Amino acid sequence: MKYLIVGLGNIGAEYDSTRHNIGFDVADAFVIKHGGSFRVDRLAAVAECKWKGKTFVVIKPTTYMNLSGKAVKYWLDKEKIPVENMLVIVDDLALPIESIRVRASGTHAGHNGLRDIQAVLNSTAYPRLRFGVGNDFPKGRQVEFVLGRWQADEMPYVKDKVLKSIEIIESFATIGLERTMNTFNK
Repeated sequence: MKYLIVGLGNIGAEYDSTRHNIGFDVADAFVIKHGGSFRVDRLAAVAECKWKGKTFVVIKPTTYMNLSGKAVKYWLDKEKIPVENMLVIVDDLALPIESIRVRASGTHAGHNGLRDIQAVLNSTAYPRLRFGVGNDFPKGRQVEFVLGRWQADEMPYVKDKVLKSIEIIESFATIGLERTMNTFNK
């Protein structure tokens, strides 16, 4: 059984450790835990990991956030992975810093990476892990906030949620989406 794990983010050092790149950070942590390493390939940095008889193809699109759908579609097709075996990891302004949610489907809610995936797949029905980044920013400063680095007092939440995200990916592949949502969406 194969799974596509998609960490959303932007390439380039200026985006490292920003709220918007939490998908890349979770992908990195998952691959490190499972002894893989990334290589640059078509439209993405790609790693393959095996765990409990499952194969995980983990991608970090190199297309920039707004064109993530192109990389997602390419790797789904290339690896012959059904969309229900894909999990997209994304930052979410609508969730507080303490929260994480797993969803089977949903709108893009203004997130450009999800908007592009939805447009390319012509569907909102794909699993996603929504990593709450909070919304503590002045009106009109959303872009600066998501492209900003984590504050020191946020780091304990971030580190805990990255570990929880790894558990969610493993659960998704072993017990399925529905049971994973029931377990982690508390």
